[in-house]
Amino acid sequence: MNSYITGTTIKKLREAKGITQLKLADEIGISSKAVSKWETAKGLPDITLVEPLAKALGVSVMELMSGDTVINQNTSANILRSKFYACPVCGNIIHTTGDAVISCCGIALPPLEAEEIDEAHEVTIEKVEDEHFITVNHEMTKTHFISFMAYLTSDRVQFVKFYPEGNAETRFQLRGRGFVYIYCNKHGLMKKKI
Repeated sequence: MNSYITGTTIKKLREAKGITQLKLADEIGISSKAVSKWETAKGLPDITLVEPLAKALGVSVMELMSGDTVINQNTSANILRSKFYACPVCGNIIHTTGDAVISCCGIALPPLEAEEIDEAHEVTIEKVEDEHFITVNHEMTKTHFISFMAYLTSDRVQFVKFYPEGNAETRFQLRGRGFVYIYCNKHGLMKKKI
């Protein structure tokens, strides 16, 4: 992480929760003067207080550190509202079914924004019995490749991870209408409705 908690964030979260400096101080076992110092930028919470402070304010440690709170409005669990995150350091791919605060390798990851699949990443979809056979005509070198493909319907995610020097092709079971997502390590996330 390259940032630390700010007094503005603490004050904003405390007020949003509707608690006083004294109540917050009591919940984490410190004096109300310490909370006042944090909020007026005259001091910072000790690292040992970060987790209890986040819990008392009703947020995750990541939300407290970044100052951005996340409220996942995906209460109906519609998989089509999924988000994908990709770590630029280790290549991890993370999938969530709604908004989240995600960190990998010490970096806060933004959700990937999907664009429509372009001509350079054309996807071929063939029906074979009860499956879709999906191929991406794309180079698969160590420097430029398709990292993953996912097929999302309203109740299911099917996911395949690809590696350089392999083929960007797979089979997904037919599950009704949905979207195919592909992720190119150079051009980002793209989708196509099927």
